Amino acid sequence: MSTTANKAASNAATAASAADVTPTEHLDLSQQHEQNAALQAHFQPHVSVDEIEQVFHLKRAQPLLQVFTALFHGGFESVLVRLLVLRELANDTTTSAFSRADINTRLAYLLPESLETVLTRLRSNQLLAWDAQQGVYRVTPMARNVLSAIDSLLAPAQDEDNAEMGFLLSQVAGAQAIGGVTVEQLQHLLGRLVDLTEEFRDAIASGSEFRLRESQAKWHTACDWVEKGSEILRAITSDENADHATHRAAQAIGRAQSALLNMQGMFSRALNQIERQRVHLGQSGLSTTDIKRWLLAHEDLASLADDAIDQPVKPLFITPAEMIDVAETELLTERVTSAVGGLPSGTDAPTTINDTPAMAKELDDWLARLSDFATLNNFPSIAAESPKEIPAHESLLPASFAVASYRASLLPLLGDVSEASLQGATAELARLPITFTPTDTMVQLPDLEVAAMTLASLSLDLESGKADE
Repeated sequence: MSTTANKAASNAATAASAADVTPTEHLDLSQQHEQNAALQAHFQPHVSVDEIEQVFHLKRAQPLLQVFTALFHGGFESVLVRLLVLRELANDTTTSAFSRADINTRLAYLLPESLETVLTRLRSNQLLAWDAQQGVYRVTPMARNVLSAIDSLLAPAQDEDNAEMGFLLSQVAGAQAIGGVTVEQLQHLLGRLVDLTEEFRDAIASGSEFRLRESQAKWHTACDWVEKGSEILRAITSDENADHATHRAAQAIGRAQSALLNMQGMFSRALNQIERQRVHLGQSGLSTTDIKRWLLAHEDLASLADDAIDQPVKPLFITPAEMIDVAETELLTERVTSAVGGLPSGTDAPTTINDTPAMAKELDDWLARLSDFATLNNFPSIAAESPKEIPAHESLLPASFAVASYRASLLPLLGDVSEASLQGATAELARLPITFTPTDTMVQLPDLEVAAMTLASLSLDLESGKADE
């Protein structure tokens, strides 16, 4: 009996509440149910739309999203005219109310029919407010907020922000200035930094000089924004009122910025590697890069072949009777066929000069010397008590001052992981199981070329296992 009574009470309450609903509210509830059903059709059957947090936030912002729909729905031409009318009215700071005559005068370059359509659409979507008592239009606060967001998005594009970080950073800076920065804004900035880092790493891995230089220019632009954003991040991390999620997102942005700034060395090494492997065309001084840059400067490559090759054979069209006469003449004519055979006479190959720099040979010789030390086959002057460590100057000398300086400049590459992942002699040098340990002390040397040198040591890295090879 209790269950039946509860059901009856529930049905009565439902009937009473339904009776209190006006026809307009009933229509709104019906539309809301239809919208929920249409939205649920995009999700899995076992997933409820109301259980997703992001759906809740987006549905709560439905009035604002509908404003953007009213502005940007349709073709680009219609969108442009709507924004034009709204910006023209919003930019007029001399008055806040516009009569229809004022609007017609201000936008006289538009057709009356198009202007009427745009005004009706803007008014029906709460972008323009119609004051019936005074007979004037007013730009709503929501419309000004929407225009401000659009203008802030267009500003970095006008400044040619190649890194595309200006808008995101301006949003974070503006929100932090008024104390309203959100985790979502920081995550958008963090995502862009991660995207740029991956893009630069792909450019370095590609080995393309043109892609490397383009990415390096973009990297410099990103570093400028990083420098501007560091002060904002310091303010966020030092804010005691910020929550834990905001602090964590700001710290992640700081780490991403550090990773981005550390890519300068990777760019330099990759470009130096390309420079060492550059192919020169004989003694002309030109390289394949110069040729490619010259070709890219021409929009129409086919035009380069004009007057450079002979015209193809042009057929002559004749009548069948003439073709028969020519064929009989060719058949009846006795010809002495003489086959032209034999190969063309040979020519001597041009004399070329080896373009290999002298320092490349010095690098190979020194690399072989260090390889012998890695296998303990050289440097007999090593003391017996420390047979796997030598002073650095013993590996650099004897040599001239130029060669010794060149060798000393390569010592920091020992153990460099980034250089070891590349190819070439310097990569082999970086992969040697030798550790370079510099100090701040100078040592006098009994050498004719080098009088003194910084005291440093070279030791075998026994943990790597390469010393036993």
